[in-house]
Amino acid sequence: IAERNLLPPVRSTCNASSLEWENEWRPPTHARPSRPSLRARDPVHLDSTRQVPLTSNLLSAQQKTAMAGFFSPQLLENTCGLVLQRERAAKPDFYPMLKGLGFKNLPDQSRTGAIPFCDVVVSHEPFYDGLLFHELVHLEQYRQLGIPQFSELYVRGFLNGGSYEAIPLEVNAYTLEGQFEANHHQRFSVEDEVRKCHAER
Repeated sequence: IAERNLLPPVRSTCNASSLEWENEWRPPTHARPSRPSLRARDPVHLDSTRQVPLTSNLLSAQQKTAMAGFFSPQLLENTCGLVLQRERAAKPDFYPMLKGLGFKNLPDQSRTGAIPFCDVVVSHEPFYDGLLFHELVHLEQYRQLGIPQFSELYVRGFLNGGSYEAIPLEVNAYTLEGQFEANHHQRFSVEDEVRKCHAER
């Protein structure tokens, strides 16, 4: 989610009042979770000791124009972006437990470019087209799979492949990002490509 080296939130629902990670993985359900918005001044969990109110904004007209034709108008209209200033997202609280179980290559989310949460993309750097495109692919994956199934597939991909780069959902996102970077003017449907990739698995 996605992140430049990120294991996404392993959770069954999004919490509209906080982006704090949950401590335990919950089995996926078949119900599609609600998609709350963080367009108000909701707190974002940045470290283990405090929360600060931050405001996310809808994508700009320029950003939507650059992404138009690749993503559905509804996804672009409902997505917000948040660029952190002098702050970094915290590592999940369950990382010490995983390290105790022998995991040594866990992605460090504080070093990621951006992290998607429901309909909000939280970035550690100003958005550029390639970064935004990659994160929107993950939002489309969220939309089609639902967050519980996305989380299960992401974690299973990490465990089976042994690295962030081997996660199929990331392979899909980077492949589509590569097509976009190769020719910004050659439009294709990310919705169709994500659906096709999921059907082939």
